Amino acid sequence: MLGENLGTISGPTSMKSLPAINGSPVFETVASGLTGTLAGAEVTSFATYSARMRVDGSFQGECPNSGVIMTSDGVATFSATGVGSPTEDGGFVFKGVVYFETTAPSLSSLNGIAVVYDWTVDPTGNATWELWEWK
Repeated sequence: MLGENLGTISGPTSMKSLPAINGSPVFETVASGLTGTLAGAEVTSFATYSARMRVDGSFQGECPNSGVIMTSDGVATFSATGVGSPTEDGGFVFKGVVYFETTAPSLSSLNGIAVVYDWTVDPTGNATWELWEWK
């Protein structure tokens, strides 16, 4: 069950192709300097994740401890995983789970909880990351 909306972070991304795995395409996305709010704090986010095409044409992605959230009173790191698909207009939509770890007081409510997300990228590479507590 979805709980409280924890925030929205948005900004530009860039994508490149990586070597295929068993004939399946793999893409890397870099999201650098996205801004927004998380747990009531103004934040800047940096992350690199990869996504592999599955047999059915959907994608499975992961950000294995390569995400950073910066706020005025400290930083948080995160790992995430999700599944998604291309949109008809040339963007992507992913849904998944993210786990944060922080000593920043403003983000401490994120420790030890599962956070679910929608990650939407438009055809020009602009992304919006919506986050909710999973209860």
